[in-house]
Amino acid sequence: MARQKIQIKKIDNTAARQVTFSKRRRGLFKKAQELSTLCDAEIALIVFSAAGKLFEYSSSSWFPRSPDRKEKKI
Repeated sequence: MARQKIQIKKIDNTAARQVTFSKRRRGLFKKAQELSTLCDAEIALIVFSAAGKLFEYSSSSWFPRSPDRKEKKI
């Protein structure tokens, strides 16, 4: 039996929204790592939270990590 589709909408509760963001971000980064490993691909992800906090993932060193990049908006 197939899973039912869920309706995607904004979570009104701020705390619940933050928890969901954290869990989904971890899942997204894990999927990026799996894709990189399985397909030998170079992957880079940049995610900004609602508060403007920067989260990044890179499968290789070609994507430089620098603290001053937090100030720059893409």
